[in-house]
Amino acid sequence: MNLIETIDRWGAVAPNAIAHVSCARELTYAELRQRSDALAKNLSERFGKDRAPVAVLGHREPEMLIAFLGAVKSGRPYVPLDTALPKHRIDKILSLAGAALLLTPSEIASLSTTDAKPPVCPLERDDPFYILFTSGSTGEPKGVTITLGCLEHFISWMLAEQSFTEPGETFLNQAPFSFDLSVMDLYCSLVTGGTLFSISRDLVASPKQLYSAFADSNVTVWVSTPSFAQMCLVEEKFREAMLPQLRRFLFCGETLFPATVAELFARFPRTDVWNTYGPTETTVATTSIRVTPEILKRYSPLPVGRVMPGSRVIIVDPNDRVLPPRESGEIIIAGPNVSPGYLGQPGLTAEVFFQFGNQRAYRTRDRGRISDELLFFEGRMDRQLKLNGYRVELGDVEANLRALQKVRDAAVIPVVKNGGARSLAAFVVLNSGPAVSDFEAAHALRQELAQRIPVYMLPRKFFFVDEIPLTANGKADRHALAALL
Repeated sequence: MNLIETIDRWGAVAPNAIAHVSCARELTYAELRQRSDALAKNLSERFGKDRAPVAVLGHREPEMLIAFLGAVKSGRPYVPLDTALPKHRIDKILSLAGAALLLTPSEIASLSTTDAKPPVCPLERDDPFYILFTSGSTGEPKGVTITLGCLEHFISWMLAEQSFTEPGETFLNQAPFSFDLSVMDLYCSLVTGGTLFSISRDLVASPKQLYSAFADSNVTVWVSTPSFAQMCLVEEKFREAMLPQLRRFLFCGETLFPATVAELFARFPRTDVWNTYGPTETTVATTSIRVTPEILKRYSPLPVGRVMPGSRVIIVDPNDRVLPPRESGEIIIAGPNVSPGYLGQPGLTAEVFFQFGNQRAYRTRDRGRISDELLFFEGRMDRQLKLNGYRVELGDVEANLRALQKVRDAAVIPVVKNGGARSLAAFVVLNSGPAVSDFEAAHALRQELAQRIPVYMLPRKFFFVDEIPLTANGKADRHALAALL
């Protein structure tokens, strides 16, 4: 597969087909091709042989797609950023990425208006295609580099397994483009000549408008975190009559619970449900399974599926000994979908990326087992977790809390409900006792912290304590803190 040529072909054979819909704005395939070509030419003339990344800041605007393709057509990877990120976080990412420039939708529009052919600067399979920044344990985000080869391997697998109608599908885009789940709907849609239907934060915040948008969307492929589907199921009218064209749910990013699948079966009896698994470092997803009524009846928790062709999943013990089926250990993923590492962080890269046989491999720090030739995810082995589909390092939240002037020490733990993390709780030791109520002090800290980390990482509850309890080896006693919830 030549990813860019495949997408551009739709600009020639179906120029008026709608590539993207967002907030009532539409982008055709002809416009996507012409405007991304123009932007690529502009970038090449401006930066020459400099291949520094191009950062793109927005919130699901059509111009973001133009910028993504324009950047890679000019031989440069892109760094997607969402406007929900605080300025402190954006500035940190721009510094770590060494971005050549930051493009906003208005700037993209002004730089992509002329008719132009892009320079001949094809990406090689090992060249970076995009860089996604995830939560880091030290309080600084880390940039995961995904190459053209990684992305093409993933998309080829998805196309072969899902047999999308070409053209004719409408893909739901629930995740912001700064979150790797969006790669699944974005590129599966574009390479098949489909329509990407984006829903904004404002729509999600207004349920009445959200469900009205669903009814008008003609969505055939639902791509989201399980949490988003669970939220939608609260609405009794969220069923087949609202989305009559829907043919499949594709879930990734967090645990899919059997109760959610059972409810979806009841409300969408003619729609398939797929469960997938994979960290950002292995290009969105590496395993998948269609959850049938038989699978639902047989397994709890649900399996996350079988590995994609060409890649491997290995379970190892702490000494890297490969474990037999049914034994739990760390999940190792090897194959052409594995990232070459973290941008500009060779030490961190060496900790988790390595060669397994003749393939790149990644230590996921996830616990799992293989049974009946299916992979089962059994949680994290470290202090990282998935919260509403987003990767969150508790150390990242703690480090940014401790950076606040009023805070002497802090510990953050997940609030677990029904077997999954639902929110975060922060235990804070202040430099001096609050001169206001705990409620007011918590509100002030939350506002300060929101200037440093994304909203999805903010603790929902704050507890003020005199000291953080410690275990015998001097670490924060998180079991004791959990007992205070």
